[in-house]
Amino acid sequence: MRIISGTHKSRQFNIPDNLGIRPTTDFAKEALFNILQHRIDFEGMKVLDLFGGSGSMSYEFASRGSAEITSIEKNPKCGGFIKKTAKEFDFTNIKVITMDVFKFLQLCSDTYDIVFADPPFKLENIARIPALVFEKNILKENGILIVEHPSDIKFSGIMQLQETREYGTVNFSIFENNRFYR
Repeated sequence: MRIISGTHKSRQFNIPDNLGIRPTTDFAKEALFNILQHRIDFEGMKVLDLFGGSGSMSYEFASRGSAEITSIEKNPKCGGFIKKTAKEFDFTNIKVITMDVFKFLQLCSDTYDIVFADPPFKLENIARIPALVFEKNILKENGILIVEHPSDIKFSGIMQLQETREYGTVNFSIFENNRFYR
């Protein structure tokens, strides 16, 4: 895996096989950030990375200048890997919380400019993620939620949905917290 752009562009990191995760491919990650770079100035953003996994997305946001990245990961091995790799890259702005994402969302009182969620594709509650983020007011006004999901999950009934992009077996649905939706 590699960091696509920013201060750490092309830096490589190897994900141990024993983590048992499905990281976002470099191809899909690059496509997503090509879309986002035309909408967002990452500099100074506060980011929430749900289902942190390998930390790949957290590193990408950090490399692009996001001020604060909180990575939520239930698996302690994955959380440890994210901490270790962030330290190697000198990303002091990445904080890892080892906790179930749904529990975190219920308890969260912070707000974020960007929320990225890459749940395991077999997770039953994927469709519930946008509702929880909006119900708990976790996104700042005009904040963006991105959910990575398989093609059989549809979010068409959520009015904050802006678009869905498909890259092979990976889909990204992008939501915006526009004040007119409340």
